[in-house]
Amino acid sequence: MFGNMNLGDMGKMLEGMQEQTQKMQDEMATKRYTVKSGGGMVEVTMSGSGEVIDLNIDDSLLDDKSSLQILLIAAMNDATKMVEDDKKNSAMGLLGGLGDLGAMNPFGSK
Repeated sequence: MFGNMNLGDMGKMLEGMQEQTQKMQDEMATKRYTVKSGGGMVEVTMSGSGEVIDLNIDDSLLDDKSSLQILLIAAMNDATKMVEDDKKNSAMGLLGGLGDLGAMNPFGSK
């Protein structure tokens, strides 16, 4: 069923992928993403793991709850999108090295 595929080599390849995935996750956790909304009146910094680690709010917004809420939501959504986009790009880079798996496809190509 698996043709000429060497399962030992496949196991080594999977181990390598696990190591690369862990390395990518460790690198992501150390990254910082900062976004501003309202012309810089709200600034949110998020870690690569998606945790908000810093928040700065211009004092002028403290009396305008509605505007503050809107700007906070916008900044947090933008930061979350940046983190997710970077995770996707990193994962695609990791998967880019798998282009030669077609030769090991046990089901053949159709």
